[in-house]
Amino acid sequence: MNRNIYQFAAALASGIVFGLGLSLSGMLNPVRVQGFLDVFGDWDPSLAFVLGGAIVVAFIGVHIMKRMKRPAFDDSFYVPTNRRIDAPLVVGSVLFGLGWGIGGFCPGPAIASLSVGLPQTFLFVIAMLVGMTLFDRVWSRRT
Repeated sequence: MNRNIYQFAAALASGIVFGLGLSLSGMLNPVRVQGFLDVFGDWDPSLAFVLGGAIVVAFIGVHIMKRMKRPAFDDSFYVPTNRRIDAPLVVGSVLFGLGWGIGGFCPGPAIASLSVGLPQTFLFVIAMLVGMTLFDRVWSRRT
């Protein structure tokens, strides 16, 4: 089979596992995420456990990656090399945090939550796509 088909199948399988994990953990519900961010109110710590599990899985994955010469379905790993903390990183982080706090979603769970069919999910995804398009057409052209 063609390597592109293997890459697609691996990406699809990863996305399905990610979506199922989000669904099983309740992270498709924006109220649960907002409850985690409400540290002075009715705080919901469940997201901390989900994040902790993600850190463990990522830690193991990075250590496995470091021992491999190359990925299974590509010629090399694509690992960020820029370690600078600059204004675009800080502004992007603030925008991400505001969107996460107001909407209760980050991009992955927002896409997975489309399967639930809530109107606010569609509105969030549309706003997210508009923001991504604006960034691509305006900001990324400057650099």
